[in-house]
Amino acid sequence: MSGIHKAIKERILILDGAMGTMLQRYNFSEEDFRGERFKDFPHPLKGNNDLLSLTQPKAIQEVHRQYFEAGADIVETNTFSGTTIGMADYHLEELVYELNFESARLAREIADDFTAKNPDKPRFVAGSIGPTNRTASMSPDVNDPGFRAVTFDELRIAYKQQVEALIDGGSDILLVETIFDTLNAKAALFAIEEVKEERKLDIPVMVSGTITDASGRTLSGQTVEAFLISISHIPLLSVGFNCALGADQLKPYLQRLSHNTTFNISAHPNAGLPNAFGQYDQTAEEMQNLIREYLEDNLINIIGGCCGTTPEHIRLIAEVAKEYSPRIVEPV
Repeated sequence: MSGIHKAIKERILILDGAMGTMLQRYNFSEEDFRGERFKDFPHPLKGNNDLLSLTQPKAIQEVHRQYFEAGADIVETNTFSGTTIGMADYHLEELVYELNFESARLAREIADDFTAKNPDKPRFVAGSIGPTNRTASMSPDVNDPGFRAVTFDELRIAYKQQVEALIDGGSDILLVETIFDTLNAKAALFAIEEVKEERKLDIPVMVSGTITDASGRTLSGQTVEAFLISISHIPLLSVGFNCALGADQLKPYLQRLSHNTTFNISAHPNAGLPNAFGQYDQTAEEMQNLIREYLEDNLINIIGGCCGTTPEHIRLIAEVAKEYSPRIVEPV
């Protein structure tokens, strides 16, 4: 039994909070994003947070360190956009392997430091695999509903490259997250299964979808139950939801998920809903009270934060999670 499978049976595991929210505090300029290595690069690079793993590695490691200090068991790699598809916007497709490898290595280094200090609480690295900025099951052109900006095979090839680098860099888990189009996710899961088979390894996989609004559906139109059925053929460490909604809005969908699966359940909601300026106002204390309701209702095995959450949010979530046992997985 791997360390993560053992730990998830013993306690509710804490996932980290937002990487982007923390990086915004640094107010990095275009020059900071470029660093010395990319100072003469012909295209703008500001906003490419994944690149900071190469140009500002100390900042990335400091964010990981703060989340571990706050009580996180798992930190995510800084690779949310780390595919050739995502990097095409910045003309950095050829850097994808290095970006993912280095991001995983940076997180691995900090995780190993914390595990060495407290071997009774091993820390884990989740390789973050985002949805890309294209959708395989919908057309971006309202005048041409049959058009697709990306194919399943293009996604599979891009994801496979990302997965190989995340594993090589030292990831313990692969987290396919913020899934708004399940066909994209299935391409990622197919790529993961390919790599597992080729390398004869069995790395745990987490899947986390996104309910985009009060309709209770993903962007590609699936209900909670349909989403679950679509990915249940893969042996998963956990299934859950993240992003788009705050903890209170997300709760009914987690309840439906919990009633329909024997998988472990994960959640990393936003710090409430954004205000008119796109900022998140929900305090750590407010979010802690909402997460307590998840725990009271025996809904989750892994809990963390998405947009707007900080180490302070994670610290209070970790504090309250200690008071409860993980969700008991009962046969459906």
